[in-house]
Amino acid sequence: MMDWTDRHCRYFHRLLAPAALLYTEMVTTGAVLHGDRQRLMGYSPEEHPLALQLGGSDPADLAACARIAEQYGYDEVNLNVGCPSDRVQRGRFGACLMLEPGLVHDCVQAMREAVGIPVTVKTRLGVDDCYSYSYFSDFVGAVARSGCDVFIVHARKAWLTGLSPKENRDVPELRYDWVMRLKEEHPELTIAINGGITTVQQALDLLEKLDGVMLGRAAYHTPWILAELQRELFAAPGVESRDEAVELMSRYVAVQTARGVPVKNISRHLLGLFQGLPGARRWRRYISENAHLDAANSCLLAEAREHMRRGIAVAAGSAIVQDDAIE
Repeated sequence: MMDWTDRHCRYFHRLLAPAALLYTEMVTTGAVLHGDRQRLMGYSPEEHPLALQLGGSDPADLAACARIAEQYGYDEVNLNVGCPSDRVQRGRFGACLMLEPGLVHDCVQAMREAVGIPVTVKTRLGVDDCYSYSYFSDFVGAVARSGCDVFIVHARKAWLTGLSPKENRDVPELRYDWVMRLKEEHPELTIAINGGITTVQQALDLLEKLDGVMLGRAAYHTPWILAELQRELFAAPGVESRDEAVELMSRYVAVQTARGVPVKNISRHLLGLFQGLPGARRWRRYISENAHLDAANSCLLAEAREHMRRGIAVAAGSAIVQDDAIE
């Protein structure tokens, strides 16, 4: 979710799902240690509980970044060993680390010794030809010996060559059964599943056998699924309606644009809010065509909603006229 789940996206998602654990986009150790730390790691207090997801392969660097994450107030630090992009492979982190379980063990152990907050791992089922249930289970077992007991599993293998990152999200087969078997064989571990989950019912079915469900692109492209899951799983709901979400995010936009944040940096994360409903295309189009015109337009979301509603009203009126003509 690099370049997607930034602080503005997470603030929006928190409104929809107050009880969810949110993860940052993956940040490399080099960026944390040498880059603009506040830009990369800054967040709003409302985002808690919040985990920082790290990419790296040097135990000392990862331990240093874990300490910084703890100092920043993050609730968890997560090591990503599942991302298959070329950029990640060149840096010797992400999915290629599944070929080095001993190194991942050492990285996680160093992080755990450095901080008091939980250290977790996000992984895949395997990479390239290193792909079998036994390989996957042995990898998790090796890392678990570091003391890590929380694993988020993208239930696909990764091809390090031959497939793009997008293809790696769709082409390799999903093996939910492997993840469920891992949980059955290791009940002492907390196992969450990721990959291919697009509906509330899918998530609820998986939660009958596993400890958690992680949503990535489904949460981004159809964010209202978060509000629906919040209602299904927790006593306290999030926002009551999409209109309420628009109102609350408009207030957030006003605060952020006053600080110099361009409205387009925020509005892009709400394009899918009305996905599947009448007027969704008009909502997306209005934001896409107007967000860049006035960087400080805190009324953009309200304007987009009104534009959408006018379109629905016109369409409804046309339908009535047509019906009258038929009669």
